[in-house]
Amino acid sequence: MASPYETLEIERSGRVATLWMNRPDVFNAFNEQLIAELHQACTELDADAGVRVVVLAGRGKHFSAGADLNWMKRASAYGEAENMADARRFAGMLRTLSDMNKPTIARIQGAALGGGTGLAAACDMAVAADNASFSTSEVKFGIIPAVISPYVLRAIGPRHALRLFQSAERISATRALEMGLVGEVVPLDALDAAVAALAESLVSGAPQAQKAAKDLIAAVNGRPIDDAVSEETASRIARRRATDEARDGIAAFLEKRPPAWLQ
Repeated sequence: MASPYETLEIERSGRVATLWMNRPDVFNAFNEQLIAELHQACTELDADAGVRVVVLAGRGKHFSAGADLNWMKRASAYGEAENMADARRFAGMLRTLSDMNKPTIARIQGAALGGGTGLAAACDMAVAADNASFSTSEVKFGIIPAVISPYVLRAIGPRHALRLFQSAERISATRALEMGLVGEVVPLDALDAAVAALAESLVSGAPQAQKAAKDLIAAVNGRPIDDAVSEETASRIARRRATDEARDGIAAFLEKRPPAWLQ
């Protein structure tokens, strides 16, 4: 069956789906079509019970060079209403990626600039090749990294963001690791193996528990450790222990058998 996508490819291996941005001639830069297709593909994969982990990757030498120059040129001629609609579509795509009910991994090689940095930050985790580089380069064009900012801030915090958002400097994979933008840096020829190993580890976890863990972080991050947080965390683990998934997981461990989600 023909693919419904022109700018993407979806490659499945067992329970792992790799979502390939496929515009290598422009270094996987965004335009309206790529944004729309990423949104649609993330929605499709999120609803697919056979997919446990989603890897976001880019064909060719670079992960993503950010905004397509022709798209930027068109946007510069838009009025405020058109620009608002365009920005909302981009924001909606990033949120759909960030809010997926299953773990997401960014597989990064070469440049991840502007929105490419935003994509990396919107994924739950990121593995980078040692030739990767990152930049929030928007101020060089007289704009700001507004739509990607919640995800970059979540990854690196406000102090690093204050520098990168204003300097637009390009940072190495090693520096991105130090800042928390990526979780692992490996040689380029070891990138696929590192992503596969992480995906295999994720597949071994209980899917509903992984979603609950993601929700837990969103619920408690940044809040003071007070009575309300203590009560909420107690409530969350109590509810989770009572689920069929948790009962089976504990029983499987005691009985030395695979849990149901691995069968």
